Amino acid sequence: MYFIDVQGTLISDEDKTPIRGSIEFIDMLNEKNIPYMIITNNTKKASLDFYNFLHSSGFNFDFSRYLDPLMLLESRVAKESIAAYGAAEFLEVLKKMGYVLNYENPKSVLIAIKEDFSAQEYAQIIDFLLGGASLIGMHETSIYAKNSKRYPGVGAILKMLEFATSCSYDVVGKPSTSFYSEALAAIRGQQKDAEFNDITIISDDVKGDLVGAKELGMKTVFVTSGKYKSAGEILPFLKEELRPDMVYADMQEILEAL
Repeated sequence: MYFIDVQGTLISDEDKTPIRGSIEFIDMLNEKNIPYMIITNNTKKASLDFYNFLHSSGFNFDFSRYLDPLMLLESRVAKESIAAYGAAEFLEVLKKMGYVLNYENPKSVLIAIKEDFSAQEYAQIIDFLLGGASLIGMHETSIYAKNSKRYPGVGAILKMLEFATSCSYDVVGKPSTSFYSEALAAIRGQQKDAEFNDITIISDDVKGDLVGAKELGMKTVFVTSGKYKSAGEILPFLKEELRPDMVYADMQEILEAL
């Protein structure tokens, strides 16, 4: 049974095209009737829109096998009085979901991915947090890759804000236990007795996806087709017990190893 990341794992961070072997891997799971869930930190498109994009790109799976943070947001964050920070597409999705954005005296600060956070935005966020607003991350990615550059991910920004304000934070998407538990509940629709130690998770984000999954008992597979150019950029700096169980270049290598 598998949990499979999307950006940098199934599709390229650069042009969003399928990565070598990714479509074939999903086809193999379907053919062999192996349970799986596609788990992504998508926040720039409505959930069904992003699913439809993946389907139109050649990935053949039902929406019941798809999970992203936007699908859990309404159960985690009230719609009133939110100061949200992220790409323009994310803010538009929030508005369509009925969220009321408030940059005067918000109850919560919501952080998503964005490559051009400004010092003024950070200053505003810090004031809100010191004034009592809660801090919530849409996910906890370590690095955000775009246009051949790598930026601090949401997880890195949350850690900075935590250090600056001494405020703790919650995470909606990966690698929160609540997100992985929701994915496990969904995969039980395919295999009713599934547990975390039955799951192999595949991702290009060791710190943002795999470490939390490993702590829950999942087997972890790191692919270097996304955020990192090689395993040597990240693995030597992790504690031995947090390192992934296996490392591959891409989904094609995984297919060939099976």
